[in-house]
Amino acid sequence: MRPLLLTRLSICLYSANSSIFPSESLAASSVTQRKEEYSRMANAKTVMFQGTSSNVGKSVLAAAFCRIFYQDGYKVAPFKAQNMALNSFVTRDGLEMGRAQVVQAQAAGVEPDVIMNPILLKPTGHASSQVVVLGKAIGNLSAQEYHLRYNLTALQIVQDAFAKLNSENEIVVIEGAGSPAEVNLKDRDIVNMRVAKLAEAPVFLVADIDRGGALASIVGTLELLYPDERPYIKGIIINKFRGDLKLLQPALDFLEAKTGIPVLGVVPYYTEFSIPEEDSVVLEEHKSIPIPVAGQLDIAVLAIPRIANFTDFDPFAAEPDVNLRYVRTAEELGRPDLIILPGSKNTSEDLQYLWTTGLAEAVQKLAGSGIPIMGICGGYQMLGRRIHDPEQTESTRGSVPGLGLLPLETTFFAEKVTKQVQGRVCGHGFCLDDCPDEDLQGYEIHMGLTVLDEGLSPALVLQTEGQGHLDGAVAGNVMGTYLHGIYDNDRFRHHLLSWLWQRNGQEQRPVAAAYSVSAARERDFNQLADLVRSNLDMNKVRKIMGLVE
Repeated sequence: MRPLLLTRLSICLYSANSSIFPSESLAASSVTQRKEEYSRMANAKTVMFQGTSSNVGKSVLAAAFCRIFYQDGYKVAPFKAQNMALNSFVTRDGLEMGRAQVVQAQAAGVEPDVIMNPILLKPTGHASSQVVVLGKAIGNLSAQEYHLRYNLTALQIVQDAFAKLNSENEIVVIEGAGSPAEVNLKDRDIVNMRVAKLAEAPVFLVADIDRGGALASIVGTLELLYPDERPYIKGIIINKFRGDLKLLQPALDFLEAKTGIPVLGVVPYYTEFSIPEEDSVVLEEHKSIPIPVAGQLDIAVLAIPRIANFTDFDPFAAEPDVNLRYVRTAEELGRPDLIILPGSKNTSEDLQYLWTTGLAEAVQKLAGSGIPIMGICGGYQMLGRRIHDPEQTESTRGSVPGLGLLPLETTFFAEKVTKQVQGRVCGHGFCLDDCPDEDLQGYEIHMGLTVLDEGLSPALVLQTEGQGHLDGAVAGNVMGTYLHGIYDNDRFRHHLLSWLWQRNGQEQRPVAAAYSVSAARERDFNQLADLVRSNLDMNKVRKIMGLVE
């Protein structure tokens, strides 16, 4: 990857006051001064979730607290200073932010805003990421470049974003990242303890007991905190517990005696509802079952290494007559009812992965036999003849052969498209014939321009701010589109499932038409809030936060 060149133009482009990247020494030393500034304008009470590691459930617990306080009548907003994730979202004003904070904003009943996640890192390789600042991509940086040269210079952005939320809300629910005890990163941290100090936020330390070693990870994390950091830890939460709580009680008593910090409660492992997860690490839990499940449609998503926005497929996972699985090898693929190529943060490299693993040939063969194939965003680009990257925006490969299932080619450019859109079906073939005539809602978030061969039918007409354009392509049993969130549109999804059932010689199953994404999301948020309320000492939580005397 080429290093990011921070030109004066790029600095000014994302600055509210042309000085968002102060010198490192200024950024590091200004926390106390700015904290005093913010305290004069602050309205909000705060609480922060930090974890003993990644994937312990911080994002979901933050969403739970956002919904709890929303139910209690507070004006509440989420905040995460720096997020590393490939699941992202485009706001109403065309800016990009982490999906986890979008979920938390929805739980809080507010419109997502990039100040809830001012810095977003989107990994492009094993040691590099695209850096998104206040919703705009500013380039790619290696891990070393980011941590040693850049992140502290972005501290003022974090401070100002928090200050705005702090002055406009009654409660701000803050999420940390990874662990606060990563000693190699602590001095340059802008998401964990530095934020806790800035916000004067009580911190609840979260541990995942399902993975084992929870007690050791809690004690070890506390031991590795600096002396001035440990007093911020005001409570411990045990998450994802399965079993008899009575058998766990001696361990909880030990923790409180050992650490002097109260255990606020134990949250059970739940399966009755679903909250969108932050990143693709959770896909490791999804096992591919190539054997068809009786009475269910078999939908296979290709689990490419840099899969992005896999939450696009959550509506299928919630459908009772759909078996959604993530496929990593040609052997796992089998003969599903629908194959989906998902979005990717590095389309060229993931396309090469498909060729290397034999998945590319397997998909080509199944497409030739009539199996429906659908590509979303990067997956749509992969369906074409070739992908060109002359400026090495994503990869050093330059040009990579596509699957050749649609007569089109894509060329990458540095500019990134991010916008919310509405759309309608305009193509023919695939499931689009007789598709419900209604607006589709979603968003575009991609790099690259795709050019269709003459005569190839586009799939959709998309519109934003009064400007319309053709999107995607369709040819027989193959369809591609740039529209993220297309499956969240209930009538389109139900029509697609009905079409798949009819291909199997069956009429649309009644249960398929009953599921609503928005209704299920509200139900799941409320169930999550109920679960957390009933398993944490919320009176103690409120006292710690200063909500009650």
